[in-house]
Amino acid sequence: MICLAPILMNTRSLLVCAAVFSLHAIATAGGDGWTHDFEAAKKQAAESGKDLLVDFTGSDWCGWCIKLNDEVFKQDEFKQGLKDTFTLVEIDFPEDESKLSEETRKANNALGEKYAVQGYPTIYLCDAQGLPYAATGYEKGGAENYVRHLNELRAKKSKRDEAFAKAGQAEGVEKAKLYIAGLEGLGLEDEVIGNLYGDVIGKIKQADPGDETGFVKKSGAKQRIAEFQEKLQELAQTGEFDGAIALVDKTIADGGFEPDVVFNLKMTRVMIFAEQGKFDQAVDAVDAIKKENPDHPMMSQIDEFRAMLEKEKSGGSAEGETADDSSAKEEAKDGTKEEAGDKAKDEAKD
Repeated sequence: MICLAPILMNTRSLLVCAAVFSLHAIATAGGDGWTHDFEAAKKQAAESGKDLLVDFTGSDWCGWCIKLNDEVFKQDEFKQGLKDTFTLVEIDFPEDESKLSEETRKANNALGEKYAVQGYPTIYLCDAQGLPYAATGYEKGGAENYVRHLNELRAKKSKRDEAFAKAGQAEGVEKAKLYIAGLEGLGLEDEVIGNLYGDVIGKIKQADPGDETGFVKKSGAKQRIAEFQEKLQELAQTGEFDGAIALVDKTIADGGFEPDVVFNLKMTRVMIFAEQGKFDQAVDAVDAIKKENPDHPMMSQIDEFRAMLEKEKSGGSAEGETADDSSAKEEAKDGTKEEAGDKAKDEAKD
């Protein structure tokens, strides 16, 4: 069976914890030197001239968080390598909620939403005001490699500040372009930019009221896609595939998207047909995409996908399969529908 997997997300790769470890509660990520108080950390960073390293973690259940803690945060090479650079902040989402006060849990949840955390561990590098300029997660190679990795990411802050400084001296559309370049160079999620760089977005709109840069149009399209994905997940979770097709068709018909987004929307439509076992319609939809995009760089993959659909279309039940086997497969398929939303989101990130 081909899983429903919308392929519209253009996101950085976040390392989502997949393993659950039966370990005792961990008080803080790397022991001494970490704080749970975000506002106090900002004040401390400002006074000491440091940046913030913010670790969004699941300290007592997230396998990759625990590996990052053991391999990096607990190591002297990490502590000594960054002691003059970062104020360390742990924002924990433990399975054992008794580890944290109700006040801390509420504060952490609010920060998780503000920073659009989608998986653990998520590491943000921020300036002393809490504005993120880079994001990362688990990296193999130990503490020394991780310190080197973080120091390389710090260059993004310098480029951001340089672009913003130039923008402050420019006028009109040129000002807007410089602000946009500064934001795009960070490589952060659109939601994070929207939540934390609202003042910069306001300056872009003010400097470019006619939207010559296309920034407002692109931002609006991204917001519509985010809303589309949320609705699609809801429909996938309940197995409402006809409703999902209708949603895709309406989104395409409403227009206002770049060609690559339209392409992805139409491929999502193909996948929904395939998930229902409607392989004739899936093949027809692929052929329409091929006709509209004969020179698309993914054409070889599309051809392979079409061949797979044709195989599924003509396959039917495998030779020797019993009625009980078929029934079991149908039951498994029904069970899969309940998890389709989460599965689709994970596969889209991958």
